[in-house]
Amino acid sequence: MKVLQFYRTYFPATQGGAEEAIRQICVATRKHGAEHRVLTLAPVSNLDTLERPEARVIRVPLQWEPASCSMGAAAFRVYREQAEWADVIHIHYPWPFADLVHLLSGVNKPVVVTYHSDILRQRVLDVVYSPLRHWFLSRADRLVATSPGYQKTSPVLQRFSEKCEVIPLGLTLDTYQAATADALEAVRAAYGEGFFLFVGVLRYYKGLHVLLEAAAQTGLPVVIAGTGPEEHRLKLRAEELGASTVTFAGFVSDEVKAALFTLCRAVAFPSLLRSEAFGVTLLEGQWYSRPLISCEIGTGTSFVNQHGETGYVVSPGSATELAEAMLKFHDDPELASRMGRAGRQRLESRFSGDNVGSEYFRVYKELTDVGS
Repeated sequence: MKVLQFYRTYFPATQGGAEEAIRQICVATRKHGAEHRVLTLAPVSNLDTLERPEARVIRVPLQWEPASCSMGAAAFRVYREQAEWADVIHIHYPWPFADLVHLLSGVNKPVVVTYHSDILRQRVLDVVYSPLRHWFLSRADRLVATSPGYQKTSPVLQRFSEKCEVIPLGLTLDTYQAATADALEAVRAAYGEGFFLFVGVLRYYKGLHVLLEAAAQTGLPVVIAGTGPEEHRLKLRAEELGASTVTFAGFVSDEVKAALFTLCRAVAFPSLLRSEAFGVTLLEGQWYSRPLISCEIGTGTSFVNQHGETGYVVSPGSATELAEAMLKFHDDPELASRMGRAGRQRLESRFSGDNVGSEYFRVYKELTDVGS
């Protein structure tokens, strides 16, 4: 079974939740016999190919990014070429340029679309884009939502309910490793331990300004690992608030990230808009048996983090509630440990790579059997 994954960005150029979701799908379905290629755009001068453990990554030069929509003229030709190789094409939404590339390519292969989130911020552009989206999604063979809540509340998915199903994201446990002694020593020296950790791309919907306010209220240590378009603004805001206990770690290696998860008291994930459809970082926190603090935004974040069981779910945008949750974990390490263990159990039972692999491979097989 040959599967072409198509998304606007991928490792190693960027590191985010969608990229990790694609990697996990590749790893998990490979055990069932799927072979993957990932076609993506990247800041490269010429078409190039990288061999990664999970897939061959084909990178087309990135030329334009209007309204954060990555584009590259060579994608049309390369998409047609790679589609010839594939039995199934797996496109990750939202990325309007992918809709256009597929519809103009003339490719006639089964198409699966993983629907990661609605488009929320570019409302005016979304009105212009909606006819293209409808045309694209109506021609896709299967739509996959990542949580029951998102399937029920997305106005776009509701229009295509007859071909939509839910397959949660997940982690293949052996794709993550325990922190090394050297990494633990380095992180402990740099940040101490018992801090509250955010890992991810620093985007507008992540609610990190709220985390800064909670840190300023409590005086508790916070480590923010990652880079992104909001980085400069967040650093200025931290200075304004006098949030001296907040450290911006920037981009971190996998080894350092493992040590950060190991040494933190809890994972703080204050995303406050529906653009955050799931939150792979929450699963990563559960892998390391860490409790979670997230917000109730009607998406998969509250599907992963069960309030009062694996962590706390607070009101979006409420620095006060976020601060209260942080203080509970700070003041009661046993509570944090107990909820962290419950999170690890939930990961293994509900969000394992085995579940992801068997479900996606079933979809691939159903679509290719229909077409044969």
